Amino acid sequence: MNLHVINTGFFKLDGGAMFGVVPKVLWSKTNPADENNLCTWAMRCLLVEEGNRLILIDNGIGDKQDARFFSHYFLHGEDSLQKSLNEKGFSFDDVTDNFLTHLHFDHCGGGVRYRHNDPSQLEMTFPNATYWSNKDHWQWATEPNPREKASFLKENILPMQESGHLDFLDLNKKSFFEGFEFFTADGHTDKQMLPKINYKGQTLVFAADLIPSVSHIPLPFVMGYDVRPLKTLEEKKNFLEEAARNGYIIFFEHDPLHECCTVKMTEKGVRLDQTFSLYEL
Repeated sequence: MNLHVINTGFFKLDGGAMFGVVPKVLWSKTNPADENNLCTWAMRCLLVEEGNRLILIDNGIGDKQDARFFSHYFLHGEDSLQKSLNEKGFSFDDVTDNFLTHLHFDHCGGGVRYRHNDPSQLEMTFPNATYWSNKDHWQWATEPNPREKASFLKENILPMQESGHLDFLDLNKKSFFEGFEFFTADGHTDKQMLPKINYKGQTLVFAADLIPSVSHIPLPFVMGYDVRPLKTLEEKKNFLEEAARNGYIIFFEHDPLHECCTVKMTEKGVRLDQTFSLYEL
């Protein structure tokens, strides 16, 4: 098995929304905000090369929304989904599976694109891929609650099913294939799926929005976007203690600086141990 980091660019989100009830005087030490109180975040995906399969975990925000939409998120940086795949020697056609942790626009927007730049025509970015979600989260996303409705965009989601590319994973089995399992978390959104991959004799966990960045490791640092913040607290505590006990590698989707880390138990609870790039493993 080979793993590749796929950087799809940076965007900005409100610092207060990203850190919930934690005061700015605390979170701004590690994530300084601009004059509009916006902090920079990565959209970092993971490509899993296993046998004749090429599995992409999430796919970034895409580029098909209008200028007004993107004016809220300030996309920047030189990376893109296509550029990063090409740099690793792959194309959109090579992707066999797109594992979607959840269907918020910054995680799945790159999976559907305009055909010939025509907004009236949508096509799958990965024409040979199966797009994987689960039935519970799919229903949650296609019948959204008012709090999350703006994060579930129909043009990102419905074409997966309409094109016949969508399939669902069995939440009872929680296994994608040998060496690639997953677990679910319900605090951020219902039935978010978090990959747990055996890699070079270690366990790597794609943390998605359970723990978006190194700065979110302390338990009270919970996003204002989470629909069940107390559930997130519980899920983070359980996962971080397990990660510390077992030496898991945590892979961050949104941390602007750090790709991976380990954590350790301290008298104050679980804390950051070491940060490093995936290629240092």
